[in-house]
Amino acid sequence: MKVTNIQELAKNAISIEISELISLKERIDETFEKAINLIFNSTGKLIIVGIGKSAHVANKIVATLNSTGTASQFLHAAEAIHGDLGVIQKNDIVLCISNSGNSPEIVYLLPYLKDYSSALIGMTGNPKSKLAEISDIVLDSSVKVEACPNKLAPTSSTTVQMAIGDALAICLMELRNFKDQDFAKFHPGGSIGKNLTAKVEQFLSSQKPMVEKNSTIKDVIFSISSSKHGITVVLENGVISGVITDGDLRRMLLKTDNIGGILAKDIMSKNPKTIEKEALAKEALFILKQNNIGQLIVTENGNYFGIIDLHRLLDEGIN
Repeated sequence: MKVTNIQELAKNAISIEISELISLKERIDETFEKAINLIFNSTGKLIIVGIGKSAHVANKIVATLNSTGTASQFLHAAEAIHGDLGVIQKNDIVLCISNSGNSPEIVYLLPYLKDYSSALIGMTGNPKSKLAEISDIVLDSSVKVEACPNKLAPTSSTTVQMAIGDALAICLMELRNFKDQDFAKFHPGGSIGKNLTAKVEQFLSSQKPMVEKNSTIKDVIFSISSSKHGITVVLENGVISGVITDGDLRRMLLKTDNIGGILAKDIMSKNPKTIEKEALAKEALFILKQNNIGQLIVTENGNYFGIIDLHRLLDEGIN
């Protein structure tokens, strides 16, 4: 098969799914809003049931909901038949996902899902199915055509199911006024967690170069060379007065041959950028990028506390 044909097949599959998503968008109405309000006002959790490919979709929706403030749990239809129905409490809502709405396991379960929960929401592509018939609310996930060349494998249908799940999560987030601080509570690890919760002090350099305002050039060079950051902080009676970088040293050498009488205060850059150690690391990265600098002075109650480096933040996944 030629590469151009492969590319065309891929584009066609995506185009089909885009078309189905556009169709889904036009079907969002009061029924969807009713489902949202039902879930939002529930005192229990949301149990999401599925089998086959719909089970994988259900698992993803559960993960998204749990991370965005809506307590949810996945229930596999086959396992439910053999004892796991006990997970459903009377104040829970059940969302059952089935493209056909007539899968044997789903049909067998429906009376129990309906009886054991406070409400049953069906997500199905078949409005005449048993699932649609028995559900209190039906979310229409129908598609005209699967993206599969044989029009058989769940492709467009699972994309639409996933999109409905994302729409549910986003609407519920808005109703709950769920902010990034709330999101951080459920994402303490990984890149997301770091960007939402990591503080500047977690990424401090072990080196803390400094000189006094009246230090000699020799002292300045020694201080800069003793750390890997190419910078030293200039203090006056313990208060930050400025910074000197290796770039400042080079510019000084280009201007004069006589450096004997030059002191730190003569070449330092005043009013350097600083950040408190309790600030978020992503705020430090923003300041570094905005000012096109490689290091930032970290303070504690305004006093010199340490150095944070751009590359360390990037290496740690802060963005």
